[in-house]
Amino acid sequence: MPKKSVAEIIVDTLQAAGVRRVFGVVGDSLNGITDAIRTREGIEFVAVRHEEGGAFAAGAEAALTGDLAVCAGSCGPGNTHLINGLFDCHRSRVPVLALAAQIPNVEIGTGYFQETHPERLFRECSHYCELISVPEQAVRTIESAVAAAIGLRGVAVVVLPGDVAYLETDAPEVRLPTQGRNSALVPAEADIRQAAALLNAGDKVTILAGIGCAGAHAELLQTAAALHAPVVHALRGKEWVEPNNPYDVGLTGLLGMPAGYHALLDADTVLMLGTDFPYRQFYPDDARVVQVDSRPEHIGRRTRVEIGLVGTVADTLRLLLPHLAPRTDAAHLEDAQQRHADDEAHLAELATGEPGDTSLHPQHVARLLDELASEDAIFTCDVGTPTIWAARYLHMNGQRRLIGSFVHGSMANAVSQAYGAALAQPSRQVVAMCGDGGVAMLLSELLTIRQHKVPVKLIVFNNSALSFVELEMKAAGILEYGTELDNPDFGAVAEAAGLRGFRVSDPGQLEGVLREALAHDGPVLVDAVVKRQELSMPPSIDRKQVAGFSLYAVKALIDGRGGELLELAKTNLFR
Repeated sequence: MPKKSVAEIIVDTLQAAGVRRVFGVVGDSLNGITDAIRTREGIEFVAVRHEEGGAFAAGAEAALTGDLAVCAGSCGPGNTHLINGLFDCHRSRVPVLALAAQIPNVEIGTGYFQETHPERLFRECSHYCELISVPEQAVRTIESAVAAAIGLRGVAVVVLPGDVAYLETDAPEVRLPTQGRNSALVPAEADIRQAAALLNAGDKVTILAGIGCAGAHAELLQTAAALHAPVVHALRGKEWVEPNNPYDVGLTGLLGMPAGYHALLDADTVLMLGTDFPYRQFYPDDARVVQVDSRPEHIGRRTRVEIGLVGTVADTLRLLLPHLAPRTDAAHLEDAQQRHADDEAHLAELATGEPGDTSLHPQHVARLLDELASEDAIFTCDVGTPTIWAARYLHMNGQRRLIGSFVHGSMANAVSQAYGAALAQPSRQVVAMCGDGGVAMLLSELLTIRQHKVPVKLIVFNNSALSFVELEMKAAGILEYGTELDNPDFGAVAEAAGLRGFRVSDPGQLEGVLREALAHDGPVLVDAVVKRQELSMPPSIDRKQVAGFSLYAVKALIDGRGGELLELAKTNLFR
């Protein structure tokens, strides 16, 4: 049996798993790994400027392809920088392997320079996290890590002391029996019949559909037709549920619109399909609920569930459909569809601007991006208001993808996810809808884009504020504090960094700038100066929010900020 170094065994295994790139920042404790990659065909080390960006990039690649993606960090600070991106990957359930280099094996436990304990640190954001302390562990450890990341859909971490990477051991042929292919999981026939009886008894049935509906589009539409049920989608389900779906009535929750909100709240029966939508206040109080999920621990943890079906959505619906009774009353569905049409018309009215104005309505930017981007574009979006505009204005068609930090909710994800997606699928257009706070937080990744000449299109919604936080403060009756951002001209910053840069504030010039940016053969950043006081209204406003906003208005006047109130009114009321 041939002998190889631990680093070579790891790289052999990654290549056998189909890995084509490793995102990270080099360091002496990683030298064994990077030197092994240097000598190989078919795999490369993608040097990023910040390891957190590398973890986000790996997560985007994994989300887009469904295959294993890899990031790496050198000992101590190098791999601790990975942790926020890895939390996002793990909570998004995408298969990512992190190589966390460690100080020399003999020095562990002595308080050595840059010493940390990654096998403890990463435990909470991984399915598997183990240290290779002797070379004989290498084969089983790396193969187990790959199997965990792919099979359990999440993060696996291998901790590798820099000196151990060079040690040799027996190197058998790589074996990876876990390929991550989806297996059918179906409930018992008695449970299917019980769920069908409950659904058949309902007068107003609504489907709440999430990311678990990926690959179940045909079955979802058949079920909605059989139940005359409007379909409300969770944000992570948008790209799988929305395309070519006459039953879809949009989102609920803080990002949603009235149609989705009322379709769910007015229901007497709810069928939850592959969703873990977390906001309990948007579920109906007294509805009977059937929940389908492949993860039994998800069933009943958001709302009271009468019947839980543990199974994959497509396979479960195929068994359920023959038991659903024909319906004639479509009033609940038709009411939701009319509300949805009204919502779309209202959103279109807001997504305009007057030429000559000094700033843009962010809805106008989002609408034009939706219209001008390619039919198979990949969108990434930062948390906060860019996620709101993406949720409301981007239309998914079965080819487009939408990637964001939708569960972990981290800032600064969109730029790194964009270059990760673009490197994974270079033939597709990638558009990042960025917040000004998010871009500034990992501004270093503009240099990663420059260095690797990744032709992403970065659109910055620049309102000089952490605006979603301001909205939360106003709703709570609090004067905004600590949210103002003294931003540079991001277009000029991009030019200085070697990207093509634009800055636009006149609505009359917006379409031309976006067309030129999207057509540019290379990386582009557009600094879109949008209105700070734009309100992204939730689908329903409760008494606490009304009281809170009224209190905010009184406080603003007392604090001498009446001009801010006037600007708020001008931006949102007089349109």
